[in-house]
Amino acid sequence: MVESAPSVSLRARNREKAASSIRSPSNNPFTRQPRSTGMEWQTDWGLRARMILTMFLLFALYIVFVAVMTQTRFFGIAILGMGVFLLGQFFFSDKLALYSMGAREVEPDEYPELHRSIERLSQQADLPKPTVAVADSRVPNAFATGRSKKSSAVCVTTGIMETLDQEELEGVLAHELAHIKNRDVMVMTIASFLSTIAFLVVRWGWLFSGGRDRGGNGGAPVLVAILVSLVVWIVSFLLIRALSRYREYAADRGGASITGNPSALATALMKIDGRMDKVPKEDMRDQAEMNAFFIIPIKSGFVGKLFSTHPSTEQRIDRLQDLERELEQR
Repeated sequence: MVESAPSVSLRARNREKAASSIRSPSNNPFTRQPRSTGMEWQTDWGLRARMILTMFLLFALYIVFVAVMTQTRFFGIAILGMGVFLLGQFFFSDKLALYSMGAREVEPDEYPELHRSIERLSQQADLPKPTVAVADSRVPNAFATGRSKKSSAVCVTTGIMETLDQEELEGVLAHELAHIKNRDVMVMTIASFLSTIAFLVVRWGWLFSGGRDRGGNGGAPVLVAILVSLVVWIVSFLLIRALSRYREYAADRGGASITGNPSALATALMKIDGRMDKVPKEDMRDQAEMNAFFIIPIKSGFVGKLFSTHPSTEQRIDRLQDLERELEQR
């Protein structure tokens, strides 16, 4: 007698449905042979419009924030100090990100195939070859960092190299190169600059004020600054998460443009997403702070998914399928 199979989660069923769609010749356009060269880099104007709107709302919000904060002399000094600190983070973002992952730069003789792939894809993307780094981690993931095209790095984990085949890995590498080409690290750093300051003002505002104005009306500006900072941080947090999701879609599209093979990235996303369930929880916790950089974020609870920096894997695969259909119709 055969035992009945245990029930699976909705997420697992959706992943299997996507997998079946990719494998089915009748339902999915990903059955043709991959293109040998990249396709033309094209702008998704609908996505661009949403990103511009989000940046406009952030800019308007930050104007209000700065207008209020400049009325409080002490907080102006605090903002200046924190600004210098954040600028330091920006200029050393590549080294800080690699350090936080325990990654190291690797030479071509250590990982020749990885270097060859990144060099070839960089040429197709019209980019200088970035620094190549590897992190010894079972978590299958990759990320790009760096403030500019000339000072950038692409890092992959040993877990992702064990999970994906060469074509799928190149799909992921192209996605990361698209982040570099789109200057996403710089864009997100600028977008989150005043949001980070607002958060620090909320967190340390009363300590910074030193309680000097207790007992009089002098504390009112401090209270107003903290309350405004709280509102700015909450609203900007939501807007920045939306902007991050839009830029992931743009990097997916850009990566497919570099390789000319959306199917490779689609199957890679599906494999990585499925492998995440098998990675030890302690490994996940160690790297959770790097979620915003990863090609697929480490899984979290309901609240984490609600405010995720990335769209769902299913949504990303759907868009890649749409892109493939566009290519077939040309």
